[in-house]
Amino acid sequence: MFARYSGFLLFMAATLFSAPSAVAQSNGLLSPLNRPATMAWQPAKAFLLSVAEAGNRLVAVGERGVIVLSDDGGKTWRQAKVPVSVTLTAVQFPTPKQGWAVGHYGVVLHTEDGGETWVRQLDGVTAAKIILAAAQAKSKEPGSDETVNKKALSDAELLVKDGADKPFLGLHFDSDKSGVIVGAYNLIFHTEDGGKTWLPWLDRLNNPKGFHLYSIDASGSHLYIAGEQGLVLRSDDRGMSFVRLETPYKGSYFALSLFPSGEVVVAGLRGNAYRSADQGVSWQKIEVATPISFTAVKLINNQNLILANQAGQIFKSTDSGRSLKLINTPPLPPLNDVLITPDGAVVAVGVLGVMRLDIPGDAATTGEKK
Repeated sequence: MFARYSGFLLFMAATLFSAPSAVAQSNGLLSPLNRPATMAWQPAKAFLLSVAEAGNRLVAVGERGVIVLSDDGGKTWRQAKVPVSVTLTAVQFPTPKQGWAVGHYGVVLHTEDGGETWVRQLDGVTAAKIILAAAQAKSKEPGSDETVNKKALSDAELLVKDGADKPFLGLHFDSDKSGVIVGAYNLIFHTEDGGKTWLPWLDRLNNPKGFHLYSIDASGSHLYIAGEQGLVLRSDDRGMSFVRLETPYKGSYFALSLFPSGEVVVAGLRGNAYRSADQGVSWQKIEVATPISFTAVKLINNQNLILANQAGQIFKSTDSGRSLKLINTPPLPPLNDVLITPDGAVVAVGVLGVMRLDIPGDAATTGEKK
């Protein structure tokens, strides 16, 4: 399985599928699903994987359930109370108070107070049962494809048998009610009630090999998913159906960003990044000098891009991704995510936690897209 993650974050590669049973650990200790995150001495220096804006607050998530909050633009941080100690891979706030985080063991966490406290809405055990119930219901529908149904049932039964060992890796909420989460092995769920109930969308994707889904973004009725081995999917009807797009690169894409005007940018292994201005019909390569894997792409002010890579480099584009400009020298430690604060500073998270950079001049532009 490690080979499928060649070039991806070393921490993720080593731990993505190493989760033991969610029911109990062999040594008798509580599962990370049932063990609250330990309050760390320096939580802002933990291995962090994602950072997001929650109104004027910044929220970052990472290993062992660590969630840290900053109310001064990333200058100081404090740790939130979290009911699980699993690695958290992504976080988003569609409103200043309502937010979601996803991670290992199929965990979905929700907050209603801007990240101060969190509750578990979903885990891998429950997610597998939901998928199995949906497959069983589908198999009973008149006129449904028997061969497809048998495979779906077999896959769902295997998920239930495996337990909570499949991680969620990305999410997109366009309101405090409607959201989509994606993960390993084609995992994808949708909610229309703020996470109270979840509907599996696995059968809507043209992904027969079950490639991992790493990143998701949406604008209006258009929704894009980027994943393993060059996988890019597009929906033009808010997820009711998806088409698979051909891209020039067959390696994995770990990040994507969608402009309101329709342009889309995908980036991933070995510095490969592409943009499309025609909904994925054609793609143009974004040239970059270093063949280092991109880990993050963020849209700023609905017109500019900021990207981060494993070499600790941060790039900016002011022309819809046609070109990139390196904005930090020397490089930082390896980075997993990045954003720009309202005061124009760059806040990045990675293997050594949170790093804040005050970029001189107009190298950075404020306002991350919600």
